[in-house]
This record gives sequence, C-alpha cells and structure tokens, in this order.
Amino acid sequence: MTKHRKHTNLERRNNDNFAPNEIAILGTNCDVISDLVSKISQKLANYKLAYFDASHAKNVEKNSLSEYVFHHEGNVQITTSGNINKFQQRLDFAQFDYVFINGNHYQGAKQILILDEAKEASVLKRLEQLDRIQFVVKLKSETKYFDFLEEKYPQIKNITCYTIDEVDQIANHINNLIQEKIAPVKGLVLVGGKSTRMGTDKSELNYFGKPQKEYVKILLENQNLETFYSVQPFDFARDDNSNDDEISDKFINLGPFGGICSAFQKDPNAAWFVLATDVPFVNEEIIQLVLKHRNPSKAATAIQGKGKDFPEPLITIYEPKAYPILLQYLAQGYSCPRKMLINSDIEIVEIDDTFIRNINTPEEFEVAKNELKN
Repeated sequence: MTKHRKHTNLERRNNDNFAPNEIAILGTNCDVISDLVSKISQKLANYKLAYFDASHAKNVEKNSLSEYVFHHEGNVQITTSGNINKFQQRLDFAQFDYVFINGNHYQGAKQILILDEAKEASVLKRLEQLDRIQFVVKLKSETKYFDFLEEKYPQIKNITCYTIDEVDQIANHINNLIQEKIAPVKGLVLVGGKSTRMGTDKSELNYFGKPQKEYVKILLENQNLETFYSVQPFDFARDDNSNDDEISDKFINLGPFGGICSAFQKDPNAAWFVLATDVPFVNEEIIQLVLKHRNPSKAATAIQGKGKDFPEPLITIYEPKAYPILLQYLAQGYSCPRKMLINSDIEIVEIDDTFIRNINTPEEFEVAKNELKN
C-alpha cells in the first residue's frame, strides 16, 4: 500500500543542523574556541564565515524593541529576541560558506575535538555528539587521548591531529572542507519566451546552422555542464517528466525569473549557469571566462558590459545561495533577476558591450547573422 503523502516532495538544499556547511568546536573552554575561530577566519578572509555561539550573560530581559544599528562601512549590530530554530537559522546562515559553532552549547553536524585535560568530564558528557570528527586539536602536544574516547572510537588516533598553535594547517584543513561542498555548475538555456518584437520564437532562429537553443546548449555542454532547457509548461505539448533535458516552469508568468527559480526547485544544490538565446555573440571564450571567474562565495557571477551600468542577468552563474534571495524578492512583489543582482553581493566580469548585444527584431537578426558570417 502506497503511503499517503500530505505535502509535495520537494528537493531540499543539503543542510547541516543550522547551516549548509558547519562545524562545531568543543572540548575546551569558550574563550579558547572563540580565539581559534578568530585566528582561522583571518586566514580564510576570502570566504563568508559566521560564528554561532550562546550568550554567556546570566540574566537577559526579553527585548520589547528589536534594534538594528548600521554602520556606514557596512557593519550591522542586531539586538532582538528569538529562540533557536533550525529552520530560521538555515535562512540566516544560507549566505555563508562556513559556520563555526561553539560546540559547548550547540551540536554541529561535524566536529573539531580539542583535547584539553581540564575538560575531560565535559567531553565525556558530549561523547554521543562526536559522530563526525573531522580532526583533533591538542592544547599541548603531550596531551593523551582520553580512555573513553579510544573505547568509543577505536580509530580516533588515525584522525588528523594538530596542536593549537598550528593555525595555518588548521585553516588549510577547513579550506579543504569548504571546497568539498562547493556546488557543481549546471547549465540552463532559456527558451519559450514570447518574442513579441521578433514575431517568431528567438530560440529557433538559425545563426550557426541549427536552432539557437541547440547551439547555446552545446556551448554549455562543451564545458562539461549538464544542461537543461527552461520551458513554459505548455511548450512542446508534453509534461515536464517526458523529456529529461527540460525544466518546466513552476513559477508561472514570471519570465526568466520563474525559469531560474524552477531550476533551483529541481536542484537547489547546484549552481545554475543561465544563458539566453538572444545573445548570439556570446561564444565559448566568454563562457570559459565566466566559469574562470566564478566566485561561489558570492550570490552570483555575472557578465557586465564595460559601457553598461548593470549586470546581464541572463549571462550569469547563480549560486545555491541566490535561491532564497530570489524568493525574498518574489515575496516583495519583484520578479526581475537584474534587480536581485544589483542589490546583492555578486562577482562582476566585465567584457566589451558588443558581445552581449540582444537581438530582438527581424532587422537586428539579419544584421547579426551577416556579422557572424564575417
């Protein structure tokens, strides 16, 4: 008998307990943990990092007013009331590459165990939380492994071990853990637009001996990107599941914005290289240039013409962290991917304007086709 499912079974972003990528540090006092996190973060300044800790204040009154204090340099201090809620924390931490957790207070999906003889009892109390130790740090090189650790985890001495002063090596280890979870890139070719000014489907125009949608798909596939067509639900007169290389819009009548969100709904753990079919001067070198300058720490990596004021939203790699941002804009009544890019932390790749000309009318098509022949 098939089990009744009350809600749609959606693909979910791969999250740890509180963030997409987290590690808890435990086994010593809180000052040592926060000091280590501070030193590591200075070595990994090219990433977006966060530290998740508990207040050590004994008595705190509930705030009747939430205060947000912004500094002109970009820092913000927030004082508000709220309980720990993994769903809220995942939203708060969605934009971070890595989150360090004070494991004395909260349990992380992965752990760094610090061996401190003075805290043996504390480690014993949290023994069951040590289920994915990434490496061990000794406060003193001569510190021995506790007997109960070896009994519970016979292989613990085979795990990489550092001393607390080996900050460079620890930071490098963390760097590798971050790199392991960088999202793969997939391709998304936007087709099925209204093409009102052209009078015919722009994705079917022939510049290079085949429909432009096929040419664009090949451009992306030549970079080893698994690539899909973004189509409207009524395109090709068949269901979304009937063709493996199509993603049917689930966000209806939102244009490219809906296509991008639909791709993330299909795979929220991939970055999506979005490419329109009305920019025929985009070639393999430009695709390679965007991939070369991809910055997974940003929300997106976008092309911008040197003579333009704004990025091109349809020649862009959108990272998984862009998905919740897009949905936040949608919740405010905006369905313009460019607006999201302009107001987000993104990587800009500048190129000559001529490579990103939009071809929108029959006259422009004839001119572009002749230029491309030459």
